[in-house]
Amino acid sequence: MRPMLAVVGLAAVLLAPSPGLAHKDTDPPHQRHAMGDFMLESGEVIKDFAVSYVTHGTLNPTQSNAILVLTAIGGNHHRLDFLIGPGKALDPGKFFVVAVDAIGNGLTTSPSNSAAQPHMKFPRFTIRDMVQSQHRLLTEHLGVKHVIAVVGASMGAMEALQWGLSYPDFADQLIAMTPLLRTPAWTVTVLEATRKAIMLDPAWNNGEYASPPEAGIRLWRDILLLNERTPEQINAQFPQGPDVLPWLKAQEDALVPAFDANDWIYQTWAYEGHDISAGPGRTGDMFKTLRAIKSSVLILTGIKDLLNPEWEARDAFRYIPSSRAVQINPACVTGHMAASGALPAHAETLNREIRAFIAA
Repeated sequence: MRPMLAVVGLAAVLLAPSPGLAHKDTDPPHQRHAMGDFMLESGEVIKDFAVSYVTHGTLNPTQSNAILVLTAIGGNHHRLDFLIGPGKALDPGKFFVVAVDAIGNGLTTSPSNSAAQPHMKFPRFTIRDMVQSQHRLLTEHLGVKHVIAVVGASMGAMEALQWGLSYPDFADQLIAMTPLLRTPAWTVTVLEATRKAIMLDPAWNNGEYASPPEAGIRLWRDILLLNERTPEQINAQFPQGPDVLPWLKAQEDALVPAFDANDWIYQTWAYEGHDISAGPGRTGDMFKTLRAIKSSVLILTGIKDLLNPEWEARDAFRYIPSSRAVQINPACVTGHMAASGALPAHAETLNREIRAFIAA
């Protein structure tokens, strides 16, 4: 039996919503790079496309110290702030860290902020489209032609592994926390349930709502919480079962203003449709696809991950020529949230493992 989860201070650290953290005055300023009309893999176009990002540190004269940081589903460029800072794995004193917002997160062009293609008029996009937008930002706007590492968690980890195939010579290292290679039926079911929660709320109004469809958003949050965490973690946090209800409402309250419902729908479509063995130049052969990755790869998995099942990515390192797999704090059964950095033990483990991997 695994050791029980330590719960000292747990309620406090988990009250923050899992979508992106708020931007503070002391944070690096938001920046946007306008690309004009952006051609998607499908042949459709996002009109007047602009990608949002922040940078930490300074690009050195040889342009050899860049690291790309990617966002999770429903998150923004603050998602991995627990890895960025003096003495942390991604130290701005050493590295030029570029944290990019994914298509559909409400900062980069999205259903919620597009004037030309608002709401459900927005074209569907893929994770490979996200990667293409990031590549164009780095190469066309920031002058970065190569990076030390691409780092991401959850959907960001899926993007990171896709980088190894879309641009195989661009990154020395790919660091993927709780990733998927090909989204399994279980995860598709979870995402479909969150979409139905929104779409069956009459206030959603086929995406043409003036104010958030609150009932649907609350149910979406509840469904996701059941998969972001584990029974062990929730039970340890709330030994008296009914005590979970005020916390659950606080999580819902935090999400209603934090992330747009249509943006969530579109990002889940990208998430569930992802398969790194598919797409341009790929044949669907997963083993051949993994063997084609040239970068060194670090895969970090959460114990008993119910959203991105750990078995789906855990064994991938066996087929990637230069790779390593690590379980995030095996004594702590927290599932998908292990990659959030919300618990000090998880943040410490992730900083230690990632720092060592980059140094090596």
